[in-house]
Amino acid sequence: MTSGDEELAKDLGLLSALTIGVGTMIGAGIFVLPGQAAAAAGPAVALSFVVGGVISLFTALSASELGTAMPKAGGSYYYVNHALGPLFGSVAGWGNWMGLAFASAFYTLGFGEYLASFLPLPALTLGPLGLTSYQIGALLAGTAFVAINYIGAKETGRIQIVIVTLLVGILTVFSILGFLQADISTLRPFFPAETGGAAAVLPATGLVFVSFLGFAKITTVAEELKNPGRNLPLAVVGSVVIVTVMYAIIMVVLMGVVNWRQLAPEFTQTPVLDVAEIAFGTLGLAGLGVALLTFAGLLATASSANASILASSRINFAMGRDKLVSDKLNAIHPSFATPYRSIAVTGGLILAFIAVGDVKTLAKAGSVLHLIVYGMLNIALIVMRQADVEEYQPAFEVPLYPITPILGAVTSFGLIAFMEPLEILLSVGFVVGGVVWYLVYARGEATKQGILTQYILSRADEMPAPAVSAASTVQPDGGDYTVMVPLANPEHEHDLITLASAIAKQRGGRVDAVHIVTVPYQTALQYGADHVDDLDAESRDLLERARQHATTFGVDVETHTVISHQSFEEIFDVAADHDADLVVMGWGPDSHGAPGRAEGRFDELTEDIPCDFLVLRDRGFDPSEVLVPTAGGPDSDLSAEVATMLRSEYGSNVTLLHVADEVEEGEVFLEEWADSHGLGDATLQVETGDVETAIERAAVGKSMVILGATERGLLTRLVRGTIAEDVVDDIEGSVLLAERARHRGFLERLFGD
Repeated sequence: MTSGDEELAKDLGLLSALTIGVGTMIGAGIFVLPGQAAAAAGPAVALSFVVGGVISLFTALSASELGTAMPKAGGSYYYVNHALGPLFGSVAGWGNWMGLAFASAFYTLGFGEYLASFLPLPALTLGPLGLTSYQIGALLAGTAFVAINYIGAKETGRIQIVIVTLLVGILTVFSILGFLQADISTLRPFFPAETGGAAAVLPATGLVFVSFLGFAKITTVAEELKNPGRNLPLAVVGSVVIVTVMYAIIMVVLMGVVNWRQLAPEFTQTPVLDVAEIAFGTLGLAGLGVALLTFAGLLATASSANASILASSRINFAMGRDKLVSDKLNAIHPSFATPYRSIAVTGGLILAFIAVGDVKTLAKAGSVLHLIVYGMLNIALIVMRQADVEEYQPAFEVPLYPITPILGAVTSFGLIAFMEPLEILLSVGFVVGGVVWYLVYARGEATKQGILTQYILSRADEMPAPAVSAASTVQPDGGDYTVMVPLANPEHEHDLITLASAIAKQRGGRVDAVHIVTVPYQTALQYGADHVDDLDAESRDLLERARQHATTFGVDVETHTVISHQSFEEIFDVAADHDADLVVMGWGPDSHGAPGRAEGRFDELTEDIPCDFLVLRDRGFDPSEVLVPTAGGPDSDLSAEVATMLRSEYGSNVTLLHVADEVEEGEVFLEEWADSHGLGDATLQVETGDVETAIERAAVGKSMVILGATERGLLTRLVRGTIAEDVVDDIEGSVLLAERARHRGFLERLFGD
């Protein structure tokens, strides 16, 4: 575990990265689709696999560049959302999520076919509906895969290498023996008239494209790769090339040993096993050959299905983080530390697709949705290049730009035209659904503008009017993020406004500076408003300085003077009236009368805070070295968001601290928590022992500590005090307490979570 100024280890080599892509892709084209593919194009289907590989290669190059520049959870979805904005991000997110669900069901059906080849699984008839034996096997397997992901079992990089090595070894032996038995004459005519001749190649490519959906998963581990500028593109492109060559060779071998017409689904469900029996039979090892290929088929389809389920939860997390779906979907299981709701929803969809779908439909449905995402991914690369974003610094650049991403976009979208009308209609339905979802739900929640929107609006005078109008119309409403700053002490006004402005800038929002002037209950509020200069001579100057400080960040700022009989309590009313998303206020005996707490004691018993709160104990605003202690929970989530924004604005060095009973257990928790909050590249530090002492020790040399404000209830705090209040006086740097708005019941307020 790292500490101090050390960096996280980059412990994945080229071989490990290659096996991630190859292991995900190698199953479908060889073990599930040969019969369907042969029936679609005859011997020319080998060419279909090559075309699919070439189309994938364009996108693989674009994904490699984007991956080295933006190694983020969500992969393809993240690139599209970041570059093109949340409207396209909604389409990409839903398309990628559902595409993975279709693909997982497809892989699991393949697993069921191989399982049914040696286990006597029953068929089931329910009225007009029926389930075949391999669907029963697929449902059992799918349930097991979902359960494995639900409880958090992990597949290590070393095991993945072993799995892929075994698969490649078995398939190499199979190919050699099959080639020795092949009769090339069975491949003539190469373009049989009964399948449509050469015109059948592209429709067949649409069918088999599901075999190439794994290469983009490599980009999700870019930050863990040794020498990512070299190894990431080699792994992504290399995995596509390897499986393309393997697919083409093995399809030729299959159709050379058994006439392609006999590979069709009406003759056999597992053509690879039929060919294996012949190929190994020449050595008197027919039984062994069938057993080996059955084992390989189970291994390959299980690996692909499991990887797709795992990837879907990453997409859900990324969409939740960007507020395109409810973050409740990403709730972490208290025992397993997995996003169990996301996995459960995805698992339910997969099982439903298994029950009602067939191999061909599922394959094409998964392909169509991924092709849409891949097309947008290539466009995202062009946008990032043309916008010339300062932080976009890829370690690898695609060759022949812009030809490569243009070809990637054109071929990805173009291949959809060769699908069946049902699959095209399905893809249009998901695109329309993603747009409607954004306009109805996500637009009012999302705050992040895409690079494309920023680029167009910043050059409105140079851009065509329809482009500017469209960019303005679809930009997120959540971008009007309001940070309210109640000002009381001129000494700390500058730092409070600086913090609030930095956050407002990162969220594309505005600052609302409020000065509450208190008058006695004997004085009418209208009289106070008419004589505010007499009652508080500094009010006007305080707000004017706040306006000047905020405008240096380029954010909109509003100032208000509020006349009230209350001081501290009025903050909550004003925050609610002004629809604030976040309140940034000062800490101390002269800071609104409630040092260290975002609620008054009485308020906590009766009300919930109206929005998120940050309470600053100001010892000089310096966000260069930030410490974020965490034990999980909503307040720590807010701490992570603030740390991320400070890092984006000031380049802060962020250290995450977790105090645990066992170091190893603490390391696992902190790594998962960091990754799930977009802080995977932060310095991670695990301590044992007393929490207060550990925080104070870790805070040495840190310029700011961001600490969750509320982890205990009122009675617990009154008896024991709070860690936040105990620690703050012993830390030299500034302390920022973060408290997330949430509904809490009366008993929870009394006794804590």
